[in-house]
Amino acid sequence: MLHESVLRTKELPAADRFEAWTEQLGRTHAPMRLLSHRAHDYHGVQRLIGLGEVTIWPASFDHLVFQRTPRLVRQSDPEVYHLSLLLRGEGAADWGERQAAYRVQDLHVSHSSRAFEVSTGPDPVSIVGVEIPRSAVVLPGRRAEDKVIGRVDGRAGLGGLLTQFLMQLADDTAPYRPTDATRLGTVVIDLVTAMFAHLLDVERAVPPETRARALTLRIKEFVRRNLADPDLTPATIAAAHHVSRSYLYRLFQEEGLTVASYLREQRLKNAHRDLTDPALRDLPVHVVAARWGFPRAAEFTRAFRAAYGDTPSDVRTRAGRPGLSPTETP
Repeated sequence: MLHESVLRTKELPAADRFEAWTEQLGRTHAPMRLLSHRAHDYHGVQRLIGLGEVTIWPASFDHLVFQRTPRLVRQSDPEVYHLSLLLRGEGAADWGERQAAYRVQDLHVSHSSRAFEVSTGPDPVSIVGVEIPRSAVVLPGRRAEDKVIGRVDGRAGLGGLLTQFLMQLADDTAPYRPTDATRLGTVVIDLVTAMFAHLLDVERAVPPETRARALTLRIKEFVRRNLADPDLTPATIAAAHHVSRSYLYRLFQEEGLTVASYLREQRLKNAHRDLTDPALRDLPVHVVAARWGFPRAAEFTRAFRAAYGDTPSDVRTRAGRPGLSPTETP
């Protein structure tokens, strides 16, 4: 599991809660003035997850107004990009000459060198915040930095890919080891860099290795969305992303994978999940296999046994017996 630190204001005396929340967010992003009509008894929860030089911070909190004034910028500038993925509630931002309104699954982009005011709606909000050193994101000059400020659609394209990655990571850090943290931070930096470059239409200015990693992530997401298609092959994957099969193979080789092994692993993973789901117990094994791209039952059984050391039927049987995990032997 990745290392996390957590602040829950309800664990503090009511009179101290808003001040503690203000100090915490000042350390997380940059010094700010915070206002709230709930300041007398403030409720907020923040998880801080360190990913090398990147920090992500899932949080839920009461109504809040963030004010980063020109004076605060002059006094202290940590030189970071800030992104917020809105998961619940609503918000608005004002940079003086530019304003933006946010709804669920929008991304808010700003940086610590600009004064701003951000306000949430009257109801509690949930976000996933991201802090990235500006030095880690390659963009052509300071003017470009200001052009990426604002609202980004988190439902499609590179914004959608970043949204899915952040939501999955914030939802459960248990599958990751502490040694994965820096690598996950690199993924966040690559996705944000690619998203900014797309917004600026300057993708050629992005380092080739960053473009390659971002493309690999897009391809993997495409594969996961289309696993049920038995005709999903390296050829169709390459065609969908306008690259040659040899380049597709090279992208996966950079990660120590083959396209075929990644396809098989993801299909088997989903089939295993369905076979151990009590709600799907009445679904025949061959139907589970077919829904994840294995139209031939014998082929599915061989691949499943090679991956999990047992047959699909045996794994399902054990999953339904109290006290045994799906991979334990009675």
